[in-house]
Amino acid sequence: MATERTASVTWRGDLMSGGGTIDSVGSGALGGLDVSWPARAEEPGGLTSPEELLAAAHAACFSMALSHGLAGAGTPPESLQTSATVTFVPGTGITKIALTVAGRVPGLDEAGFREAAAGAKDGCPVSKALAGVPEITVESRLE
Repeated sequence: MATERTASVTWRGDLMSGGGTIDSVGSGALGGLDVSWPARAEEPGGLTSPEELLAAAHAACFSMALSHGLAGAGTPPESLQTSATVTFVPGTGITKIALTVAGRVPGLDEAGFREAAAGAKDGCPVSKALAGVPEITVESRLE
């Protein structure tokens, strides 16, 4: 069954001096988040950016994919702590995404966890959607 997700944004002004607001998302889970060019290309100053939201989406999707893969292999995780860093270069775009995951997975060794994390990176729907990013890496370690 396919699902669709929505978000609404209002932008006022030009790119460099204007600003916008992520007004809402279909689930109601967030809204009222301000965005601007300086938040994207310089210092956030309490505002968010598309890249920050993309990092959150990628970290969540990767965690879900890794959890599913581990459970399917008979070694469900106790916990996974994932972060994503999205590198944005003005004039070029997103040049790199670095995923880092630490996990507690009883019955799994470091090599097995590394292999599962690599598979999750490749199989995660957000990773697939970002296939045009020149470099997506994953660093993993067991706790």
